[in-house]
Amino acid sequence: KPWNVKANIIMPCAVQNDIQLEHAKQIVANGIKFVCEAANMPCTNEAVEYFQKNGVIVGPSKAANAGGVATSALEMSQNSMRLSWTKEEVDEKLHAIMVNIYNNCKKASEDYGFGYNLVAGANIAGFVKVAEAMHQQGNY
Repeated sequence: KPWNVKANIIMPCAVQNDIQLEHAKQIVANGIKFVCEAANMPCTNEAVEYFQKNGVIVGPSKAANAGGVATSALEMSQNSMRLSWTKEEVDEKLHAIMVNIYNNCKKASEDYGFGYNLVAGANIAGFVKVAEAMHQQGNY
């Protein structure tokens, strides 16, 4: 495992729960400042908690991976309208979506008293979005 490499950012892209507490300790000791979960939940809850307690900012997989889902939705939208967007147009639309996701996570975390905690913010923002949709559909 590459956790002994000194770096500022890591983007674990392998399997779920690949980074456990003992790995998180080694990663923090090597000076990591940001973890972007590029796989589906590559860090255990204990590892995420350790990162956060040691000042490492964690970009949770449910927010970070939304880019792939959003790009698929953009592709379907483009196809249904029989359009052909340039790479730059897709990148611009995706950038706006990801900035919105980040802002929603940050705001939810701050609004609910968690400070700058993107993990809590992503969980809260996701829950609120689903709860509001259920309420609007009368499933409440």
